[in-house]
Amino acid sequence: MKESPKIGLRSATALVIANMIGAGIFTTTGYQVSDLGDPVVILVLWALGGVLAFCGALCYAELGAAMPHSGGEYVYLRETLGPLFGFMSAFVSLVAGFSAPIAAALKGFVSYTFHPFPSLEEPLQVMFGLTGQDLLAALLVWILVAIHMRHLKVGFGFNDLVTLFKVAGIGAILVAAVMFGKGDWSHLTTPAKAIVRPEGEAFWMASATSLVFVMFCYTGWNASAYVASELREPQKKLPQSLLLGTLVVMVLYLGLNIVYFYGAGSDALAGEAEVGLLAARNLFGPVGSSLVTLVMAVSILASASAMVIAGPRVYFAFAKDFKPLSMFASINSNTGIPSRALLLQGAVTTLLVFSGRIDQIQQYAGFTLGLFSCLAVSCVFVLRWKAPNLERPFRTWGYPVTPLLYLLGSGWMMVWAFRGRPAESSLSLATVFLGGLLFYGVQLRQQRKSKEGRLS
Repeated sequence: MKESPKIGLRSATALVIANMIGAGIFTTTGYQVSDLGDPVVILVLWALGGVLAFCGALCYAELGAAMPHSGGEYVYLRETLGPLFGFMSAFVSLVAGFSAPIAAALKGFVSYTFHPFPSLEEPLQVMFGLTGQDLLAALLVWILVAIHMRHLKVGFGFNDLVTLFKVAGIGAILVAAVMFGKGDWSHLTTPAKAIVRPEGEAFWMASATSLVFVMFCYTGWNASAYVASELREPQKKLPQSLLLGTLVVMVLYLGLNIVYFYGAGSDALAGEAEVGLLAARNLFGPVGSSLVTLVMAVSILASASAMVIAGPRVYFAFAKDFKPLSMFASINSNTGIPSRALLLQGAVTTLLVFSGRIDQIQQYAGFTLGLFSCLAVSCVFVLRWKAPNLERPFRTWGYPVTPLLYLLGSGWMMVWAFRGRPAESSLSLATVFLGGLLFYGVQLRQQRKSKEGRLS
């Protein structure tokens, strides 16, 4: 039997970085300034978000090294909390965990691509309420599917390339800002004069809401866990890729936020959605804003590409365990790709492209991603209790403080996410509940077939 191709540390780390860096880092800071007004507090929150993401990566590193199988939290939940939680995780991954963020990312990519051409930014109504931008985003879904269908090495090679361009572009912005930018370092410690800074309980409420935005930007730190069985030396390379990728993104995020304040200042950034473009325009003029637009577009495309890679590995692992979905449990022996699972994700993503606005899709996806990452991190406690003698090539640093810190921070975030967007968050919970109902429906069907087989 032909051996499936394997990927190395570089591609696994690129997958993590690409998954994490999307449009959020270029848009979020302005909203935080409106709520908090203090650049120092905002930078501390970005650092805290990085610490929480790193805590999550440490926990996944232990779980992935102990269970080096593709599928990520589906595998961890199935093996520790039971098949019900695994089933719900996989179902949510298909609908919200990957397909929804890919849809939002590609709609965002189209929007930023049109940004230099104002005459094209106005949505063109085509048919059935759809716009030309919707149709272009749907076309991009299938272009990415086609790229990643060709071969494992082709798909990861493409992802490596766009990730390299993305990181190099952000690095160029950071270096150019320091060397040539016309900014003011005093902006980093000067609160916004036009913003009334919250105090007491109001400060903590505003900080929690701000952390919601930050953690959504850090989502994706677990990406290489989904392709664990396709890594060379997974018990060694998986922890390395998770930790290295998360650290790189944390440094880039902090660097970008410093550049935003250095280039524009708190009063100029407050309430602005396009903080990256604003700061670049102040630092470098029109050429700078064009560079940032290009980097933003590539960042979003790379994020979508990484999720196109990761998602089908969950459905593939899921389908192997449930006979009604067994048609999606095959891997093409020539390409190393779970092709049918990839096509399924493409179809669901296309439907979601046509279903709502970017912010609605992001909130719907973000809540469920937070919920199941918390459940997966809790598996570190469960696994150490249930299987104390299990071989663990990697152990979570700082256990039990590390997983507890992640759970407390993420739980706090989800409470405020629910309060801020109850409709989208409730829809997320309804999706989880529907997954549970489907699990019991599948179980009853399998039991009935088994009983009929015995009677015949």
